[in-house]
Amino acid sequence: MRLRELLKFDEIVVQCHDNPDADAIGSGYALYCYLMDHGKKVSLIYGGNGRIRKSNLMLMIQMLQIPIKYCDSMEAPELLVTVDCRYGEGNVTHFPARNIAVIDHHRVNGALPELSEVRSNLGSCSTLLWEMLKQEGYDVNANKNLATAMYYGLYTDTNELVEISHPLDMDLRDEAEFNVAAITRFRNSNLSLEELDIAGAALLRSDYNEDYRFAVVKANACDPNILGIISDLVLAVDSVDNCLVFCVTEVGVKISVRSCIREVKASEMAQAICEGIGSGGGHFVKAGGRINLDLLTREYIKYCEETGLTPRMEVLDDGTSNRPTISAIKFFLETRMREYYDNTEIIYFDRYNWKEDDLTEFVQKPQELGFLQLDTMYGVGDSLLVRTMKGDMELTVEPGQVLLIGVDGQITIMKGSDFTSQYLTLQESFRLDDVEYAPTIKNKKDNRIVPLLNQAHVCISKQEEHVMARQLTQKTKLFTLTGEDNYLMGKTGDYLVIRAENPEDMSIIKKDLFESYYVVK
Repeated sequence: MRLRELLKFDEIVVQCHDNPDADAIGSGYALYCYLMDHGKKVSLIYGGNGRIRKSNLMLMIQMLQIPIKYCDSMEAPELLVTVDCRYGEGNVTHFPARNIAVIDHHRVNGALPELSEVRSNLGSCSTLLWEMLKQEGYDVNANKNLATAMYYGLYTDTNELVEISHPLDMDLRDEAEFNVAAITRFRNSNLSLEELDIAGAALLRSDYNEDYRFAVVKANACDPNILGIISDLVLAVDSVDNCLVFCVTEVGVKISVRSCIREVKASEMAQAICEGIGSGGGHFVKAGGRINLDLLTREYIKYCEETGLTPRMEVLDDGTSNRPTISAIKFFLETRMREYYDNTEIIYFDRYNWKEDDLTEFVQKPQELGFLQLDTMYGVGDSLLVRTMKGDMELTVEPGQVLLIGVDGQITIMKGSDFTSQYLTLQESFRLDDVEYAPTIKNKKDNRIVPLLNQAHVCISKQEEHVMARQLTQKTKLFTLTGEDNYLMGKTGDYLVIRAENPEDMSIIKKDLFESYYVVK
């Protein structure tokens, strides 16, 4: 859905979920501003049993002049748009409406209205509105209060930005021209006495796994940043290498993950815990995620059936059961953490003997890649930031330097002499089909951002590359010669690949990509 599709309506209500957080308020305000600037009659509301009381949110509303109002009843508007939530969910007060639209970043089960935009891989709904406004040519930074509200929405929903993994979240983080003083005030008014009690009580309810040195902690329902505070405290314990702190809300489970060992990235552990039931991400040390309660319930019951356990379910007043008990949820999350360790092979380049491994020789097929001659676009010595779906890469431009773009959007930097000897260049433009995020490049000198695909042309490899490889039979972490403190991750079916002429050059290539590039010699 495009925001312009909403402009055919004149009377519009933008509704946040009950007890709205900073992200719901910030993203709701973004849509409110867009519609107001297009001459629409707009209201920004929330419902529920309680009004906003948190000091940081009250400051946010006051300082940024956000016109959000509490509502307990209303006549059906021409259009009702729920933001950071879905119409009909348990945490959204039901109001009548002649037409419904949904803008959300949570995983959605069930049918959506025709007017809807849901992207569950984003860290905040503010990010989604930021991207949708950019698509319409709407300049968020022209309104500093709006830019600040959207930045703070992302800030709070990603545990102070540590759980960011999607490049669109990074774009909002880097590009928003926000009020620094306001954010500082919000941040320093964020922990209430009630939340201090939540943190203290949670620390008394920790389970410790001695074999893998991890802790699992249950907290009462709270903001994601409170979970982060608790997990930071748990990780400070000398015998804890990793920890998971979680709380259960009406619609799902929020988690915060921490790690202090190189063999475990917090971001990847969060993704493994949330796989198939939610979304997770972040950084090496700090990460988090959201889990859909219905999907968790389904997977928990399936696990019990497979292992012969009796499901422990909450019993409602009418005698029915609709979700696992809190202790059962804790058990299930702890089980996923154990499985993360049990089902993983770790390969260290300095301990690996490739001659003893069952490897097969493959040869690379000719392939088309994209390329850019960096020193013709930028000055030698310029500092650049390349952003892709796989993360950020920082580099300094050198004479003759070439940037290669793979068919999966992966970026490689080559010396000019190596590129000339290995590739033929063509004049046709390089394209990537169906990419979620088109790679961009930013010159730090002037912060100018350029889409890479607007500049790239096609090149074709001249020579065959011989590699030794085997298909992975389980999740594998590879510590390479150039990444002793960071590992490459592969799933079952991916390939461990070693260059024949240099056995120390090891990598992991995804199954589809490897099989499209290589054939058995």
